[in-house]
Amino acid sequence: MQRGLASLATALAAALLLTAALSVPARAGIFDDDEARKQIAQQRAEITDLAKRTDTVNRNQMDFANQVEAIKADIAKLRGQIEVLSYGLEAAQKRQMDFYVDLDNRLRKLEQPSADTKAETAKPDPALETRDYEAALANLKAAKFKEAAAAFVAFIKTYPNGSLAASAHYWGGYAHAQARDHAGAAELFGKFAAGWPNDERAPAALESRVASLEATKDLKGVRATLELLADKYPNSPAGKKAKLRLKKK
Repeated sequence: MQRGLASLATALAAALLLTAALSVPARAGIFDDDEARKQIAQQRAEITDLAKRTDTVNRNQMDFANQVEAIKADIAKLRGQIEVLSYGLEAAQKRQMDFYVDLDNRLRKLEQPSADTKAETAKPDPALETRDYEAALANLKAAKFKEAAAAFVAFIKTYPNGSLAASAHYWGGYAHAQARDHAGAAELFGKFAAGWPNDERAPAALESRVASLEATKDLKGVRATLELLADKYPNSPAGKKAKLRLKKK
């Protein structure tokens, strides 16, 4: 009886040990599966995050590309506007120069030597005088203002009492002003107004002289010229402006 109970106890103990031994791998397997699932879930989360970041980068790149294209379009538009404005400026300058040349041609027919000038010992060749004058005027029409200024000064020295001396002084002053030689411009405009006071360009010459004197900060000269302009040509547009300016001073 006791032996039977001992055998039964032994058998039960062995069975328990066997069951415990068999259960250990099963639990370990469960633990391994859970860890793997966690790793997979983590990797999936990382992949999702990377995908979102990639989408964000792609969208930013597209936005940047669109901005670049928009800037390029704006630049092209501005270039077009600059070309239009440049063309308009060139056209305006050409119209102005054509007007001046036409005026010069008309006035040249009416010009006579000043009554105050001394008689020339030797009358210059009209053909040479016209040739030199046209050469200086060509530089002015081509906007070569420094060259034109020098050419008109040389012309005046060569033909001081020529039939084109008045126009040479006037356009010489204009060329000097455009070349930013304001002192030279003021001198020639002043000589023109003094030498040919009845010329219809005299008021404009004095007005231009005022602008040149202002550029050189010769305030006394400015006032004196304004007074001369207002007194001698009161009904001209330039004379009326001069009177208004004198009232404000």
